[in-house]
Amino acid sequence: MELFWYIVLMTMLAVYVILDGYDFGAGIIHLFFAKTEKDKKAITNSIGPFWDANEVWLIASGGVLFFAFPTLYASSFSGFYLPLIMILWLLIFRAIGLELRGQIKNNMWEAIWDKAFGISSLLLALFFGVALGNVVRGVNLGGVVNGVSTHEAHYFFLPLWNSTFSPEAEQLGVIDWFTLLLGIIGVVSLTIHGANWIVFKTNSDLNSKLKKVVFRLNFVLLALVIVSLLVWHIIEPKPFHNFIEYPWMWIFPLITFIGIFGLFKVQSFTKHGFGFLFSSLFLFGGLTSTVASIFPKVLPSTNTINPDLTIYNVAADEYGLSIGVYWFAIAIVLVAAYMVIQYKVFKGKMDDVGYGDH
Repeated sequence: MELFWYIVLMTMLAVYVILDGYDFGAGIIHLFFAKTEKDKKAITNSIGPFWDANEVWLIASGGVLFFAFPTLYASSFSGFYLPLIMILWLLIFRAIGLELRGQIKNNMWEAIWDKAFGISSLLLALFFGVALGNVVRGVNLGGVVNGVSTHEAHYFFLPLWNSTFSPEAEQLGVIDWFTLLLGIIGVVSLTIHGANWIVFKTNSDLNSKLKKVVFRLNFVLLALVIVSLLVWHIIEPKPFHNFIEYPWMWIFPLITFIGIFGLFKVQSFTKHGFGFLFSSLFLFGGLTSTVASIFPKVLPSTNTINPDLTIYNVAADEYGLSIGVYWFAIAIVLVAAYMVIQYKVFKGKMDDVGYGDH
């Protein structure tokens, strides 16, 4: 049952990254490329009917984490307390930036909320990439100092950074050069994803420019991915051991590179949805490749005193996990029905939606 709920959790997180990822990317495009009111409206129209529903996947993932892996929930929510609070505030500012902008027709008022929407989207993309970097790198479980555990084996707490800015320090921070690298990959990949969504859902004058942006950023993304694979050996001496032991797992890196190489053809696509499809494949493949590489670990320990947190030592009781399957079956049917209706109602181009007008 632990494996079933792990797959459920990772699938929900992957859906969240793909769906809310294009929202974050649209916000980054809004910040840097939307120069006219028409461009800004096209971007907000493209995500207006979807963004709040997309964020529900994050809440639902947190619910599954609490239910199925309570020890991991307790450990991560205390250890990552500072960045989680920052993410919460960024989500709030991003939402009110979208909702309050159209309340008053005033240039300064609109500029403030435009910046709130764009900057919070940028920082959220960065922080979620950094979060993935922390999971790959691991944390100092138990707060080991000089070979002595100062807390319970599953407890840790991280400052935002340490004085060395190194992922190999005994006392780690949330942000170091390795996690920041993954954060930058997150920003670049979600910018591409958001641009593809805007092209897919609008007839904006920006679209031809955004295709060029995607093509150029894809070179940056490919270079960053290659660098991250090379430096991974510093963090994990045998980063590909799971792929060697279980060759079927190579399907996840294959999906990743199909996505990234497909994006090089974005300027020649006649169907606008293809760009979004390939960026979705990259995000799905990248996330699943990362978690597959550390499986069954869910949070590695950087010390030798306390064991890694795995899906087996952080899971709830077998009886509870079994009963939860019935409720999950009901919930997934309701969610699937909602999403089908939502995307059917708002299919096609979104230029005339008029989101945020008051």
